[in-house]
Amino acid sequence: MKDDSTLTTVESISMGYDISVSVKTEYIASQLIENEKNYVFSYTISIANNSNKPVKLLSRYWLITDGDNKTSTVAGEGVIGKQPIIAPDNTYTYTSGCILKTPVGTMQGHYQMLSDDNDLQQVEIPVFGLAQPHILN
Repeated sequence: MKDDSTLTTVESISMGYDISVSVKTEYIASQLIENEKNYVFSYTISIANNSNKPVKLLSRYWLITDGDNKTSTVAGEGVIGKQPIIAPDNTYTYTSGCILKTPVGTMQGHYQMLSDDNDLQQVEIPVFGLAQPHILN
């Protein structure tokens, strides 16, 4: 069985926060509907709290860009219906998905995090790629 996933690690550290975000993306070939040109991707995100204080993930924002440079945004409370509290030296992992009209695209965004002492911080997530395997070579 082929591994159709890629791993990208990005870090964001600011204002006393030390949060690492790693992203693993996977193309879901079994969900392709040829005549509709829907390309389905999953992404698994691990958010590691390397700081000395708990943080609560309040909201997320995503900018999604397909291979035709068409963009869409997703914003809202928490992730997958939850607003997790991540204790110091702990990691929260979740999986979600994205449907594109092209076999390649990108995502980027940020999380709003709140510490237990009410310090609000935006944790940036730099751009990462979504690609059907072997499409770029």
